[in-house]
Amino acid sequence: METRWIASWSAAPMNVWGPDAPLSGFFGQTVREVARLSIGGSGVVIRLTNDYGRSPIHLDAVSLAYAAEHGGIEPLTSRPLTFGGSRSTVIHPGSSVICDPVEMELRAFSRLALSFHGEGLVPVETHHFEAQQTTYISVPGDFTSAGEMIVQQTTTSHYLLSAIYVRASADARAVVCFGDSITDGYGSSIDADRRWPDVFAERLSAREGQADIAVVNQGIGGNRLLHDCRGSRAVARFDRDVLSYGGVSHLVILIGINDIVWPNTILAGGHEAVGAAEMIAGYQQLIARARLSGLKTMLCTLLPFEGTNPEFPKGGYYTSAKERIRQAVNHSIRNECDADAIMDFDALMHDPARPTRLRPAYDSGDHIHPNDAGYRAMAEAIDLSFFE
Repeated sequence: METRWIASWSAAPMNVWGPDAPLSGFFGQTVREVARLSIGGSGVVIRLTNDYGRSPIHLDAVSLAYAAEHGGIEPLTSRPLTFGGSRSTVIHPGSSVICDPVEMELRAFSRLALSFHGEGLVPVETHHFEAQQTTYISVPGDFTSAGEMIVQQTTTSHYLLSAIYVRASADARAVVCFGDSITDGYGSSIDADRRWPDVFAERLSAREGQADIAVVNQGIGGNRLLHDCRGSRAVARFDRDVLSYGGVSHLVILIGINDIVWPNTILAGGHEAVGAAEMIAGYQQLIARARLSGLKTMLCTLLPFEGTNPEFPKGGYYTSAKERIRQAVNHSIRNECDADAIMDFDALMHDPARPTRLRPAYDSGDHIHPNDAGYRAMAEAIDLSFFE
């Protein structure tokens, strides 16, 4: 049977942003990252990245296994990973490495654990800060193949792991969900895989003729369409996080709210303020670049955000002027944009009694990010026939 390699899971790499106060690195420890596949296959390849690093990362052991509870693995499923036949590897600054293919029967929606160990310092200069998934960090020692390890601390970030590819059927393909923290699933339950792309993948899997469609989540919390800060700006990272993936047929774009919210707050100065016309021009560029590569694009309206962070220093997160920009962007998306399809998340998610706010039943509590119910509503509203 003919097969092809398709990304079944991803976490878009981002730079370290000082205010996040992430870990500085790991010294002689084992780090175990957990990820849930969107489709299965008969083999696997892992990509590790040092995209924003300033120094090489030396790894002495890397392994892959089915994940168990509380940072454990199923020992009989553990596979040592090699890189050009070697157990050790070096990830040079600004680059990534992929492991040699591993024969392994993988079920759709199975949870895998990637464990890595370096005898020296493994610096954290590239990561995915808000993963909504627990990562386990051991006391010093190589526990990459251990069923259980002594956990010194946990975080909810991804570190080196950036993509998992599976050997799938020849007609398998992928949809990329490209966005910010709302696509990344911030506000959803930790370790529960309740982001809207997760539920969207489950819907595709249950639909006849669409079970071999992978869903690749390329959301980054705090990401913006037109300015760098938390991750490279969307117009800059688009080639890496969308067009570089083989077998992608469709793209869903939901990004831009941070371009509106952040300026003139503690997060960004007024010089980074953008207008609706600039944002629409940015979307049109993404759509055109996707179309040039043969992808069909669904563009989504921006969710409401009144009530966001009123207690933060300087304030200014929600203003009537910012709301007017959101409304202008959404009007253009609904009526003028050149995307192949539109998903009106604003109409779905706003409070009918106060359309500048999220529906209370869908609000995680910060008035900008949905909760589990909200993310499910988003996923269930997407018309799956567009992806046929």
